[in-house]
Formats: sequence, C-alpha cells, structure tokens
Amino acid sequence: MDSTDMKRREFLRHSSWAATGATLAAMLVPLRLAGAATPNADPFYANAFTDLEGRHVNVSQYLGKPLIMNFWATWCAPCVKEMPDLDALHSRYKDMNFVGLAVDTPVNVEKFIKKVQVSYPLLIGGHGAIQLMRALGNKQGGLPFTVVFDANGHIVERVLGAIKPVEFEQRLKHLI
Repeated sequence: MDSTDMKRREFLRHSSWAATGATLAAMLVPLRLAGAATPNADPFYANAFTDLEGRHVNVSQYLGKPLIMNFWATWCAPCVKEMPDLDALHSRYKDMNFVGLAVDTPVNVEKFIKKVQVSYPLLIGGHGAIQLMRALGNKQGGLPFTVVFDANGHIVERVLGAIKPVEFEQRLKHLI
C-alpha cells in the first residue's frame, strides 16, 4: 500500500465521521501505523499518539530501552497521586523510557499540567486508550494502569492501580 492509499483512507475515515456527526471524543483514538514496529515487539508498539504540541509520536521510537507506559487520567485521584513517584523513578532511571498516556482529552491534560508537572513525556490516548489497556491485559479498564516493557518490546509486568514505589523500583532494577 502506498502513501496515497493511506492518505485517502485517512481522508475517507475523517469524512465519514464528519458526515455522521461524530463527536470529537469519538474521534480521539490512537493512530495506527502500517505494521508492527518489529516482528517480535508487542503489537502496542505499532501505535502512535499525539503529544501536547500536537506532534505524532510513534511508540516504536521507545524500542531499545525498557518502557514504562502509565495509563492515567486527570480525573483519576490515584493516577495523580502516583505521578510524583513515577517522576522520581524517571529521574533515577535514565536508561528507561517513562511515558504517561492520558485516557483524557488534550484540553483537560493541558489544564492539568499547569498544576502538576512531570519531567517524562505525556501523550494523548483519548478514550480509545481504554481498548488498548484491555488488549494489554487490563480487562476491567481501570486506572491507573502501568505496563512495563523490556527493551525488545515484550511485556514483563502489569500493575493495575497505583504503583508502590519501593516495590516497583525493585522490579525495575531487573530490567537494567
């Protein structure tokens, strides 16, 4: 499939949403790339999301280092409570990628980061991230949800609910 086919497909998808009167919330779904990032990586690495500046970020760019992907939302009290702990771990473990994936809207996240700032990247997953969490093993769709991938993109741990920083750090040490 060439890039013209991909652009046409994207155009038709967006046009059909507009024609049916779909809401913005319904359109907030992760972008899918053409194929898996690598043959051995988890299919999650084939996704792309937007950052707070509106740029597309391919999850595959995080291959080569362990990835701690934290699904969170601005309205989720346990998510907000664990963010400073994740930020501290991010500061200590420079050989790992920490990323927050908001199950929320860009507007809510932008307001939120004015109050609570973290040094790791925040991406927008929108409501479509709920399906991704389920595909990664979170059948309940609860938040917060943290998935730890090794450097090759394989899941090595899942944590439903807030992390326990000391216990979580012990597990991270095994990835280095």
